[in-house]
Amino acid sequence: RCGTAIVIAVGGAPEALDAHPGTFNVLLAKKKGFIKMAMEHGTHLVPVFSFGENEVYDQVENPRGTWLRWTQERLQSIMGVSLPLFHARGIFQYSFGLLPYRRPIHTVVGRPIRVEKNMKPTAEELDAVHQLYMEELSNLFEEHKGNYGVDKDTHLNFI
Repeated sequence: RCGTAIVIAVGGAPEALDAHPGTFNVLLAKKKGFIKMAMEHGTHLVPVFSFGENEVYDQVENPRGTWLRWTQERLQSIMGVSLPLFHARGIFQYSFGLLPYRRPIHTVVGRPIRVEKNMKPTAEELDAVHQLYMEELSNLFEEHKGNYGVDKDTHLNFI
């Protein structure tokens, strides 16, 4: 139908484990299923980025390779949801709790990427559209980061 849109959180639950304040990690480097789906249906892809999402909660440090991260990833594979250890503010005080900090989130929307219908895309065709999507998302970030207090030397990190 015309006038409808589908939103896919490409990074999904695993990306939540990398959502630390001041970071801009996007779990996208190997995610190509949404590209294949768009190609099979001839659906345009629209890059979208939200500035401030990672600032509404603090998360316990969990670098890859640590015991905590291994446990989180294992539980995620069993339960299907990620379990970041986070905290923010309380109802009557601001020092600790599970409510998000009162911080703005600004969502910017890029230009649609035209995707031609292709029921059986080759690996090379998938890679080309995937690369284009990552470039457009990166361009969107670079274009708007200065408006939302992100340092000029900070860039998206595709993992």
